[in-house]
Amino acid sequence: MILVRNVFRLKFGKSREAVALMKEGIAIQKKLASGISPRLLTDLSGDFYTLVLELTVPSLATLEATQTQIMSDKDWQAHYQKFVPLVESGHREIYTIIE
Repeated sequence: MILVRNVFRLKFGKSREAVALMKEGIAIQKKLASGISPRLLTDLSGDFYTLVLELTVPSLATLEATQTQIMSDKDWQAHYQKFVPLVESGHREIYTIIE
């Protein structure tokens, strides 16, 4: 199993709006692709205004196929254009789940 953490540093004061949009995005992802298990996290400590979208997928191949499918969807593209202005920066972490 693979764990993907998409970590977003949000613009000041944009957490509530970003969380609402990310929930919509997760709904779109679930509709388009099976085999992924998403989870949304917000900061309690560390950098302020951090939003994390965790995805658990069976393999890197599944991740690649799923991302291609999602990124080419018109609903996802429209959603993504609303989310981008709320983000200051971000990065992705990919881990192998051992246990």
